Amino acid sequence: MENVLISQYGAALAMLRSAIETSSDRLWVSDSYKNRFWHIAYHTLFYAHLYLSRGEGTFAPWKQGRPQAHFLGALPWPPRAQPEIGEPYSRASLLEYQTLVTESVEGQVRSVPFHEPSGFEWLPMNRLELHLYNIRHIQHHTGQLCDRIRADGGGGVEWVGIRRRGS
Repeated sequence: MENVLISQYGAALAMLRSAIETSSDRLWVSDSYKNRFWHIAYHTLFYAHLYLSRGEGTFAPWKQGRPQAHFLGALPWPPRAQPEIGEPYSRASLLEYQTLVTESVEGQVRSVPFHEPSGFEWLPMNRLELHLYNIRHIQHHTGQLCDRIRADGGGGVEWVGIRRRGS
């Protein structure tokens, strides 16, 4: 089971990487959508990274992370203001973050038994379900980004079925 999850994380993160690399510079920062392309890519990487960690209390954020940039909508606490996301992350920065997250997958998947709690009070599930949830989240937003690339006249992103170590 661990190898299957590691493979699927690798495939999902490879597709996200391809979307980041494929986006045009114009689309990267376009305000034609509620959330900009770079912002969705960052959000996706942040939560992949977070949910791979043992839990909220042990999460070590990316050194270039910003306190509210991972939120795509209003902050979840009153007064539910819009987050301060700052300037766009560069493509190179998010590709660096994608590499960090990808390189952490194997160790993180193998570090906590699947039957243990998720480690996040807002996600009342075990670790196995958390991994499935996390992969679905990565693919959800990657699909969103791929659709934008196609709508922008790009060719899209190639499907990655499995991703074995070293491939």
